Amino acid sequence: MNNAELIIIFSSIILQASPLIIAVCGETITERSGVINLSLDGTMLMAAMTGFVVALKSNNVWVGFLSAAVVGMVFALIIAFGSIRLKQNQVAIGFVLTLLGDDLSSFLGQNFTRIPGPFIKKLAIPVLKDIPILGPLFFDQNLVVYFALILVVFTWWFMFRTRPGLQLRAAGERPAAAFSRGVGVNRVRYLYTILGGALVGIAGASYSLNIKLGWSDGHTRGLGWIALAIVIFGGWSPIRGAFGAILFGATKSLATVLQRRYPEVSVVAFNSIPWIMMIAVLLLVSSQFTDWLISVMPRRLQRPLHQLLKVSPPMALGTIFEED
Repeated sequence: MNNAELIIIFSSIILQASPLIIAVCGETITERSGVINLSLDGTMLMAAMTGFVVALKSNNVWVGFLSAAVVGMVFALIIAFGSIRLKQNQVAIGFVLTLLGDDLSSFLGQNFTRIPGPFIKKLAIPVLKDIPILGPLFFDQNLVVYFALILVVFTWWFMFRTRPGLQLRAAGERPAAAFSRGVGVNRVRYLYTILGGALVGIAGASYSLNIKLGWSDGHTRGLGWIALAIVIFGGWSPIRGAFGAILFGATKSLATVLQRRYPEVSVVAFNSIPWIMMIAVLLLVSSQFTDWLISVMPRRLQRPLHQLLKVSPPMALGTIFEED
């Protein structure tokens, strides 16, 4: 395998990972505010279907993306209203919405399966695309990829370098303390749950309009759960989450390569590789084995390894806050 082939493979990995990166950033800001949105899988299915159908009917992919974002916002608003206003269990609401989104997308999209439609065209950036190695990887992509990469940096900067980002994290870590300092905790949770839902919706449309073109039943099924797992793997950090999405894309590409090289092996075995690796990584970052592994390392490596491998959720994640 020569350098040109490797560049093509890695460029494809980044392209494949871009929708997951967007979804991970959306769910990260939602969970950082203290709300668990488990409806990602159903949301992405509905958004993928809606985005494709609207883009097909309007002949405009950007209108399709906008409609997908609205779908994501509606699902997220139901999560926020049900948990914040009605004080219901966030996990239960999320599961119900996932099942609803799955069934609705199948029913409403049944007349639009296997139909060719509009898609995002590649937009190479002059001069930058000619940079050796980095150019083809990052600057010879399309607007969805550029948006995903910029979103990662912006989300990290916003969360950790701005006052609104501090309020966002405070709502998910110590809501009572944040409220005593004048932060409208539930208002913050509403805002970032809905904003995160919009990003998840855009991620869903990214598959039907950019990756796996068109619509079919179960088009993105399972990817919402993968995004949730990557949020945990990434320690609720957009940058680590982006690396997790790229790692998942790399394992999928590896499975494809192995499938071509060993056609006698069942396709199911190769398709299971990304899921098995994701489970293994989640077990690694949340098990006592990690504590033991860190303890046997040289002292100078223990702190960075602890920061890299050990993750903990926001302290108030999934809790209901009463604003007295």
